[in-house]
Amino acid sequence: MPSAVQYLFNSSGEWIAFRRGKYVFDTSGNWIGWLPGGDADVVDTDGQYLGTISNRNRLYRFSYRPYRGYPGYPGYPGYPGYPGYPGFAGYSRIPPGASDVNLQD
Repeated sequence: MPSAVQYLFNSSGEWIAFRRGKYVFDTSGNWIGWLPGGDADVVDTDGQYLGTISNRNRLYRFSYRPYRGYPGYPGYPGYPGYPGYPGFAGYSRIPPGASDVNLQD
């Protein structure tokens, strides 16, 4: 049974990613990171800090996060399937020391 989807938004309320279990995907279903520590910090597929899942399902990048060492590689999660469209979440103030995560390259 697949795990529930947690939709993740930026401060403007736009849907930017989703979480299924410990894995995080962009809106197209591409694997972009995972949660290795059992907390809200997300690392990218290379093990570098990507951002933190904040209250109200926001994904922010904090300017300072202590380095916790290489988290290892969790194994490729496979295709998560389309999670559906969650709609717009509304504006949320960015916490001090944080910025929106930029998933556009």
